[in-house]
Amino acid sequence: MRHVVVFRWNVGTSPAQVAAIAAALDRLPAQIPQLLSYHHGPDLGLGEGRWDYGIVAECADAEAWGVYDRHPAHQHAVIEVIRPHVAERAAVQIGSPY
Repeated sequence: MRHVVVFRWNVGTSPAQVAAIAAALDRLPAQIPQLLSYHHGPDLGLGEGRWDYGIVAECADAEAWGVYDRHPAHQHAVIEVIRPHVAERAAVQIGSPY
């Protein structure tokens, strides 16, 4: 399954703060074995109605996603590093139809 999250940053969020968020996210795959793949980064700005930043996490199933979601390293990144800069967040989990 894939877990997709997008963010809009608070006004005034600096490039240095976004870099700190990226660094925290970069550390997660080494700490959470349930992550089969993990991609994140700023929007490329190729169209209208865009968000500022996105994450795509792939896990084997909903149970593995739950372990990732509750993992202390993930919780630290969310609560301490990301959340203070978030104006809006949206997420979706996509499962395989097969």
